[in-house]
Amino acid sequence: MSRYNEYRREVLEVSRRLSEGGYFGTKSGTAGNVSALIEGEEVIAITPTAMRYDLMRPEDICVIDFHLQRIEGSHQPSIESPMHIAGYQVRRDVNAIIHTHQVYASSISILNLPIPPLFDEVTLAIGDIVDVIPYALSGTRELHEAVARKLANRCHCYLIQNHGALCVGEDLENTFTYVELLEKISVVYSHALASGKPVSTLPRPVVEKLVASMIARQDIEIDRKDALTRRAAALRA
Repeated sequence: MSRYNEYRREVLEVSRRLSEGGYFGTKSGTAGNVSALIEGEEVIAITPTAMRYDLMRPEDICVIDFHLQRIEGSHQPSIESPMHIAGYQVRRDVNAIIHTHQVYASSISILNLPIPPLFDEVTLAIGDIVDVIPYALSGTRELHEAVARKLANRCHCYLIQNHGALCVGEDLENTFTYVELLEKISVVYSHALASGKPVSTLPRPVVEKLVASMIARQDIEIDRKDALTRRAAALRA
């Protein structure tokens, strides 16, 4: 039995839930992609390119290293694999990445507007801003370099201009929740903008306190992974 089987199963399960919920834009399409970082390795499990989620099996999920070399799986990995790898390289707290074409977040992406902090429970979870990653063609160096630059702000949700959305997190289950929270605030923000009235945002002192709590959680995960790396290096010595 492959040590990657559980990761592949989890990626498939979350991908199907996203597809059934319409987060990939259509329920019968192949848009979007999902990945999980393999613990202790520079390796990810990621959805294949151009395959319907309702037809996927665990063995269809690709396993590749950070150099895009295939380890397991007979299909081509997602064209967005370099974007996922860039995310893991720049964010040590991140172990799962989900790229969606969800409707309301995508509608905000074509306005090229970041979403400000609107609700305290959402800000505590995803950060103080949903920033916009500048447009670039899918699978290009320009796109994954733009992603790497934006992810440095340590938030959990992003809009990709004229494309869709990107959510990152400590595991697949929490990252799925971030996708849901992003759609919630995208719906609310869209309706608020349509009213033509001023949008009220959270007071800055409240935002700073909530973001500090979020970053503290991230630092705990970074410290855990650093400790594992040191332990592994000691065993090899």
